[in-house]
Amino acid sequence: MLGYVLRRGALLIGSLVVAMIVIFILLRLLPGDPANALLSVNATPEQIAAARRQVGSDQPLLAQFGTWAAQMLRFDLGESLITGAPVGPEISSRLRVTLPLTLLAFGIALVLSVSAGVTAAVQSDRWYGTLLSGVAQFGIAVPVFWIGIILVWVFGLGLGWFPTGGFPPDDWSDPAGAFSSLVLPALAIGLVMGASLTRYIRSATLDVLGSDYLRTARAHGSGFGEALWRHGLRNGAVPVVSVLGIELATTLLGAVVVESVYALPGLGSYLVDGIAKHDFAAIQGVLVVTTLLVLLVGFAADVVQRIVDPRLRSSVGVAG
Repeated sequence: MLGYVLRRGALLIGSLVVAMIVIFILLRLLPGDPANALLSVNATPEQIAAARRQVGSDQPLLAQFGTWAAQMLRFDLGESLITGAPVGPEISSRLRVTLPLTLLAFGIALVLSVSAGVTAAVQSDRWYGTLLSGVAQFGIAVPVFWIGIILVWVFGLGLGWFPTGGFPPDDWSDPAGAFSSLVLPALAIGLVMGASLTRYIRSATLDVLGSDYLRTARAHGSGFGEALWRHGLRNGAVPVVSVLGIELATTLLGAVVVESVYALPGLGSYLVDGIAKHDFAAIQGVLVVTTLLVLLVGFAADVVQRIVDPRLRSSVGVAG
């Protein structure tokens, strides 16, 4: 198991390096020069040349990447081309919004999907089991920002239960206000992600219900609920864990999008602002941090999957 974790960690680092190269190249393929963020419309050729020297865009691409990679090795995300402020601390402050939003949304999605997915599978021959499956299929097709707008209209403007946007200026020093600001965006993400997860959990539960080991447990006197809990849960969780990792990563990306709808000061607003102002340092920083978080989620999901299923640990040991 330790050998697998080390190999998987090396793969994570390699994947991050490849992602950094792709991010760097794609940003340089976009029209415009990073120095444009520092220039006015009527900039002279001398001012353009000075700005390019300042941001380093006058150097060959390989030299630019080497400089950026060296900064990454020092855990330095650079400085904003607009404000001159370090990008790293700015991203850290905005993660205090994005990460709680992601975890809250994922928790909502998990509770909804497990209850709906198991019910839809166990009661697949009843009308409400079919209804749950149909609602889940419909939920997958609904854009998350559309759900967010409806929630604002109903629970924010209509009932006035939650704020329609923004975040407390005191940040998490006002826990109640901060939490209430995240409820509607987390619910918007959680409903869409929960619909997607419901389909997988229903499928995994149906596989468990038709398995020989569950019928054997029933034949030995175990009740249906006991057999499903003691023997079906662990086996059904194996394929679902990897899907949970993907959905958690998707929830993080969905949080970045929904933040714009609710005017939350998270990574999403920082990324949108950086794109609008051609702030390459801010854009690169957000993309690298987001990619790292997604890779870490995938790494954790793989490790948990092998903890849940002893057969995978045995295969890893044999392969090693």
